[in-house]
Amino acid sequence: MADTKIKKRFVAGAKCPKCKAMDSIMLYKLNGVETVECTECDYTEQQADEQVANKATGNVIGVFKP
Repeated sequence: MADTKIKKRFVAGAKCPKCKAMDSIMLYKLNGVETVECTECDYTEQQADEQVANKATGNVIGVFKP
């Protein structure tokens, strides 16, 4: 069985809500769930595609889908 690599992308200018570190947030999808993770502390947050779409408002140009 082949190992599948998960594409992790840094979010430029993002600040961790827990430790306040700048440019430490990675975004990736794990089993169809969008996940953000801080490289400096143990902060992680997950949300399904429906939750991402529901959070989009008129101020958002688009929802990033890796």
